[in-house]
Amino acid sequence: MFSFFKKKFASAPPAPVSPPVQEAEPIGVEPPAAPPPAPVAAPVAPVVAVVVPAPVASEPPPQAEPAPAPAPRQGWLDRLRNGLRKTGSSIAQVFTGTRIDEGLYEELEAALLMADTGVRATEFLLADLKQRVKDAKATDPQAVRTLLVDALADLLAPLERSLVVGEAQPTVMMVVGVNGAGKTTSIGKLTRHLAQAEQRVLLAAADTFRAAAREQLGVWADRAHVEIISQEGGDPAAVSFDAVNAGRARGVDVVIADTAGRLPTQLHLMEELKKIKRVIGKAQDGAPHEVLLVVDGNTGQNALNQVKAFDEALGLTGLVVTKLDGTAKGGVLAAIARERPVPVYFIGVGEKLEDLETFNAREFARALLE
Repeated sequence: MFSFFKKKFASAPPAPVSPPVQEAEPIGVEPPAAPPPAPVAAPVAPVVAVVVPAPVASEPPPQAEPAPAPAPRQGWLDRLRNGLRKTGSSIAQVFTGTRIDEGLYEELEAALLMADTGVRATEFLLADLKQRVKDAKATDPQAVRTLLVDALADLLAPLERSLVVGEAQPTVMMVVGVNGAGKTTSIGKLTRHLAQAEQRVLLAAADTFRAAAREQLGVWADRAHVEIISQEGGDPAAVSFDAVNAGRARGVDVVIADTAGRLPTQLHLMEELKKIKRVIGKAQDGAPHEVLLVVDGNTGQNALNQVKAFDEALGLTGLVVTKLDGTAKGGVLAAIARERPVPVYFIGVGEKLEDLETFNAREFARALLE
């Protein structure tokens, strides 16, 4: 269900750790019903492809994993399809006619722009679609919609990339975003999935200006049974520095720094994010290894503007796109793919743990257009 990690080690592996992730009852995990002989077969817990240095060669999970995975993933696809229904229905209406002519393409252009696909991505998709229709000699509007799914999937393909942990010890992630995008909640969900994948996680509550942020992060830390570094009213960069040092000393796998919400237009606050990044680099060479931006999918083209601004300031390595449920602006991923193709590691369609999933370009295109 949640296969996205590929843990690698350049040298001898660290001593195995066993965080108490088996206590998953608070999330409402149902006990497994006669799973195949594999340690990753819990029904709701993520099926995470963590490549452990020694046992992985002899364990059977590669053969057993496909059995339990389809049901949870199918459930996720149903939620994604429902979440994108408002966007997809407006585009689907274009293909209800019986003719393929300029009128169809004009209606499709308007529908894509209304879905916040953006001018550049819309022009690209229309040109690509017309060529595909010509090559396929398509005569049915429904066939054109199928070809549009292929065109969109190909456009989104560069955004599809796995988040890798384990190449550095610890892997340090810095998470940024504007207030209200779902940043702290997304960190909590990711932390839970990491913990269930037997990764030791340490959280840094570097959003020191909003007490609720520390409390919210603390709740997720308790649920996932992970440690948290927090200081009331402390300097965000200092908290991040202490967390990275503590993570190295304690031998954790991942350190995640939550930062205060910042608007790209608040230049003095964006400078503070740059400072946090620099200070993290002083605590560990090469860190942060991931700079993740959480964006609200409801904001449409504003989400693209945020990607551009944060990328220019910090050098983003990945995106988490939240709140795609109930929006008519799901086409914004096409705009991001065309204008600033930062990998989309995860997309979210709700508040539950299972509502955050890895991004798959074809799955997204089919959920949007079929």
